[in-house]
Amino acid sequence: MPRTSFSIFLAVLLSLSFLPVPTRADEPPAKPAAADKADKAKAGADKDAKVVQDKISRTQHSIMLGGQKIAYTATAGTLVLADEEGKPRASFFYIAYVKDGVKDPRERPVTFSYNGGPGSAALWVNIGAFGPRRVEMSAEGMPLPPPARLVDNEDSLLDVTDLVFVDPIATGYSRPAPGEPVKDFTGFKNDIESMGAFIRLWINRNERWGSPKFLAGESYGTTRSAGLAAHLQDRYGLDLNGIVLVSAVLNWQDFLFGPGNDMPYITYLPTYAAAAWYHKKLPPELSGDLRKTLDEVQEFALHDYAIALLEGNRMPAAKRHEIAVKVARYTGLSVDYVERADLRIEHEHFAKELLRDQGKTIGRLDSRFTGRDRDGIGEVYEFDPASAVVDAPFVAAMSDYVRRDLGFETDLIYERSSEKVYPWTLPEGQYIAVAEPLRKAMMKNPSLKVMIASGYYDMATPFFDGTYTIAHMGLPESDRGRMHQTFYEAGHMMYIHPPDHAKLHKDIAEFIKSAMPGK
Repeated sequence: MPRTSFSIFLAVLLSLSFLPVPTRADEPPAKPAAADKADKAKAGADKDAKVVQDKISRTQHSIMLGGQKIAYTATAGTLVLADEEGKPRASFFYIAYVKDGVKDPRERPVTFSYNGGPGSAALWVNIGAFGPRRVEMSAEGMPLPPPARLVDNEDSLLDVTDLVFVDPIATGYSRPAPGEPVKDFTGFKNDIESMGAFIRLWINRNERWGSPKFLAGESYGTTRSAGLAAHLQDRYGLDLNGIVLVSAVLNWQDFLFGPGNDMPYITYLPTYAAAAWYHKKLPPELSGDLRKTLDEVQEFALHDYAIALLEGNRMPAAKRHEIAVKVARYTGLSVDYVERADLRIEHEHFAKELLRDQGKTIGRLDSRFTGRDRDGIGEVYEFDPASAVVDAPFVAAMSDYVRRDLGFETDLIYERSSEKVYPWTLPEGQYIAVAEPLRKAMMKNPSLKVMIASGYYDMATPFFDGTYTIAHMGLPESDRGRMHQTFYEAGHMMYIHPPDHAKLHKDIAEFIKSAMPGK
């Protein structure tokens, strides 16, 4: 958007409005400047009040799922969040899919879904994973030549639950009201509070308090979901039936590389092994059964490797070399590289190094994908090859879908990944940690169940961290069955890989059914 030229034009226009204008003798005297300014402010406020209002488009559709024809109503619109005095604070954009012909909504669950970031809109979980329409991809999960197009999603969750996809403020078409700062809706605490307010209001407006309720967030959306579980309970008395955490990140200490924090090196090691396995960089004895190899690497990561990192420079040189040899064996890197890295491999360094001899990089979101940089000797890649695959096709398809199929018209930019949410404010301390609030929510609500879906090739939120987190939740033995993890031979967005998309649908459908009342 050419903001600079527009700003200059606006400044000139405003300056001209304050030039003296000749008046006739019979004209009433001019109002004082203060009164005139007050009138303008009131007029502006009235205009804003008219502009910031709910805008709804409803359309009728149908889809075949599991041999059954499902008719549904799609609602694309905005829901205005206001304070208790009725002043608009923000306008949330959402797309809801509700099955037609349901006699008693109390028997039909509703799932609120969103992506992560922080700063991502909900398009990927909508037209990639769970909604009734999806972006058409190749059999390998690669984009087709533009323009992108949508097809029916045979793995949509609409067969088992109504769906509400919501864009957090400053993402998608969601915006703060005029005069309301973006920072009031971003940051760990504000994000959860504003999203919780949307969920409560949608439930109110659609009379769904009696329906079983689920959350399905991806990436940072899993952090949000864990925080929302506690917030919805404590603020609104709203208990959830289940939470689906797709590519989970609950304790950020396990993901943020840096001096003095050895956790990421432990949780990422099995993911490096998976990437090396896929790209045929492991020795023959580790190149067969993937799961068997990963189990072996996990044992090493939790024991010999973790102890070695804890010892630091107190470790004897011979022992240090022995550990380096094992790390190299499991990652496909050279022993020399591992030793020069002080046994600690950062994920972006690994993405550049694994296939350096081939002039290729691998993806962070999905290490199966490869790219090429101009610079073959750099420390990190120029771009994430996997992120590039799921960017433009999804944005183009969503922009067309909203207007053409759902009848929602707007000229706003669809902010698929907004930088306006930064700087991201954090709770006290260096890391966000929501595993404990989630545990408390599960203890307060004995019916709440949690599912973590993890891709082996995900170098953004490694699968082993989900395993580690579950083991450290502190859940009583009698409650551990209420939280489980499922695995996929894909990456962060496992649903772009057709076989794993089908498996994800099956796993979530079974999970939702198991968390329904009376089960």
